[in-house]
Amino acid sequence: MTEKILTNTKEIKKTNLINGFPKKSFTETMANGFFTVDHKWTVQYWNKAAEKLLGVPAVDIIGKNLWGKLVGIIPVSFYSVYYKKIQPDKPVYFKEYWEEMDDWFDVIVYQSNDILSVSFKSFNQSPHIENPEKQLKAFNELYKFITEVTNDCLWEWDLQSSEIFWIDGGHKRTFGYPIENTLISQNFWESRLHPDDKLRLLTKLNKIISGEPGAIWEEEYRFKKANGEYAYVHDRGHIIYGLDNKASRMIGATQDITVKKLLENKLEQVRLSKQREITDAVLTAQEIERTAIGMELHDNVNQILAVTKLYLQLAKGNEKKREKYLEKSLDFIVTVIDEIRKISKALIFPDTHIIGLFDCINNLIVDLRIVNPIKIEFQEDGIIEEEINEKMQVTIFRIVQEQVNNILKHAEATQASINISKHENEIVLLISDNGKGFDTSLKREGVGITNIISRAELFNGKVEIKSKPLEGFQLRVVLPYIYPAEHS
Repeated sequence: MTEKILTNTKEIKKTNLINGFPKKSFTETMANGFFTVDHKWTVQYWNKAAEKLLGVPAVDIIGKNLWGKLVGIIPVSFYSVYYKKIQPDKPVYFKEYWEEMDDWFDVIVYQSNDILSVSFKSFNQSPHIENPEKQLKAFNELYKFITEVTNDCLWEWDLQSSEIFWIDGGHKRTFGYPIENTLISQNFWESRLHPDDKLRLLTKLNKIISGEPGAIWEEEYRFKKANGEYAYVHDRGHIIYGLDNKASRMIGATQDITVKKLLENKLEQVRLSKQREITDAVLTAQEIERTAIGMELHDNVNQILAVTKLYLQLAKGNEKKREKYLEKSLDFIVTVIDEIRKISKALIFPDTHIIGLFDCINNLIVDLRIVNPIKIEFQEDGIIEEEINEKMQVTIFRIVQEQVNNILKHAEATQASINISKHENEIVLLISDNGKGFDTSLKREGVGITNIISRAELFNGKVEIKSKPLEGFQLRVVLPYIYPAEHS
């Protein structure tokens, strides 16, 4: 049926459309009678199909008691059926024989906010109220535009009468409501909205309906299913305007995006958790660095200055040895200057316009050789320093610096190597040693490694670790090749 409908859309004439949409509402071609009553059975709404099916004009029934006005038309047995079967906020479907009409009827009843809505259709009633050609044309025109939106839960919304027609059972399959090709009230749809989304959704909807012609309504919100659970949905509809340029109805579709939304929420939680880990690692590294600097200043520089002060005091009070004490003081001051220079050098990365990344790494190795017996080799392959983003150069140097410190503190190694190479659009940094290693399955990542991982992830890089007890340690960092103009 759907294929035939879509095929025949080519034959639709433009004169049958308003703003590119069918002139006539799809619900006007259907046979569903629809009315609403309050808790006292006073009729609030009565559509044209109900007028035709029951032979009672809306003006004669609206505002009057349903049972008082229609005694002898609607079977009294309906009252007991409604009374027994209706549950608040839960649609009920049943079949009932209508003796006065000598026919069986499909009936869907639901209650929301003290309003009872009834949709009914005769078994023997032709689904084509008008001639078949006109009915098919209405289907063609509807499907033509519905399929441009989605093929999930299809609907048509009469904005004047506040009726929504749920088409083809999509809402039954997706949300569990026993409603198919049936009118529901806008009030019922609103009662299904999540309380936290309702005001936002209705405010935006009213704004776009009353806005300039040509607007498309599109929104994400939570919708209550028949089992009481909420589904995340994406609603999208074309607003159709009458000759007075006022919004008269909408044709659209609702899509269940719960799985997608829950996955997005989970990924967002993972991202936030990862960001917290990175922040924590950076802060921890800063605290460790500050503690180390504080200890260096207090235990080393401060002690040397204290001795220098002592020698100066001795020089002041001992004229014979004054020259000797002053020379000692000068030597200690030179030592303090060297110590401060070492601390500053560890903290400050030289300007890459003056000294490049490779020279910085070589200088680091030279300084370490003075105080450490370990042999460190450095090689670079296929890398042009000037083509690497400056921030990337700082990151690479800090990773090298961090890992070399890890080797000196923990590895008990005699040899280490640093290699930087380019593979296609990636920079590969490989740092290894012949130290004691460790069992990676024991998950012993310390602050140093965590800090390295955090630095790499700032550039969407990857860190791999290979190590076994007594078989050394290998750190492999892969970073995207970022040129100076990027990531600035």
